[in-house]
Amino acid sequence: MHNVRAGMVGLLAAVGWAHAGDFSLSSMDVPANGTLKLAQVYAKDGCGGGNVAPALRWEGEPAGTRRFAITVFDPDAPNGGRGWWHWLLLNIPADVHALPARTGQSGGAVLPSGAYQLDNDFGEAGYGGACPPKGNAPHRYVFTVWALKADKLDLPAGADGAAVRAALMRQSLGTATLTARYGR
Repeated sequence: MHNVRAGMVGLLAAVGWAHAGDFSLSSMDVPANGTLKLAQVYAKDGCGGGNVAPALRWEGEPAGTRRFAITVFDPDAPNGGRGWWHWLLLNIPADVHALPARTGQSGGAVLPSGAYQLDNDFGEAGYGGACPPKGNAPHRYVFTVWALKADKLDLPAGADGAAVRAALMRQSLGTATLTARYGR
């Protein structure tokens, strides 16, 4: 009987651990721990990229997820330790598990029903690609999908990345990330 109980406890622990690690984010356009492609680099300010939001796919979200959000953040931006927000996409329905390239961009894929974008640190609503200063070491670009317990987030149009992150953290059931680098 002791061995059966020990086996059940071990099985439950393994299932719990596996579930906690199941939430994942991937992209055919963004190589995990690799270098961003020119398509995902900002098109202005001398960066010369395509400024294309990458295709993203996620799975294994925590139970109770009602909405998703996507953020892209550069923690290495030289602006007093505040980092740089490249994309703030909120209120993605829970039944959506992928976004095609160019989501929310002019001439690109439309946003999922009910989703909206806030201004990134370039001052534009939508994806703003990598654009680190010339000569800096390559910066990290952290793509995060947030699983949210809220039915929806209502943040004002002027909300900055820090306010968005605080709201997301309050409603988060879990996150999955994908990090790539880019330097010039």
